[in-house]
Amino acid sequence: MAIKTLPATIINRGRGPEIAGTRITVYDVMDYLKHGWPRERIATLFRLSSCDVQAAIAYIQQHREEVEADYQRILERHHSYQYPADVQAKVDRCREAAQRRLEQIRQRRADGVRDAQDHG
Repeated sequence: MAIKTLPATIINRGRGPEIAGTRITVYDVMDYLKHGWPRERIATLFRLSSCDVQAAIAYIQQHREEVEADYQRILERHHSYQYPADVQAKVDRCREAAQRRLEQIRQRRADGVRDAQDHG
């Protein structure tokens, strides 16, 4: 017996168009579409049905100009956001620690390659 599912609906509760029953916006889906992800992979990532993701894709296609303009505004706001000074200091410390750790990993790998070449 086949199970019939209702088509997903795109709604707007004030945060922008999103898949009904979720907090996933069409902009979330758009991020992954722009990186070439297939519909099924996006659905798996967000734990959605393929129909849910297809509804978002259809909405994006039907409202291309509006969605693209809003998406650009979101990206610009994200890139220009300024943290409060105390938060920025924490972010900077975390980034510096991550960069130091990355350098340690790279150095250890480089040393391992040299050791293998010396003994190979």
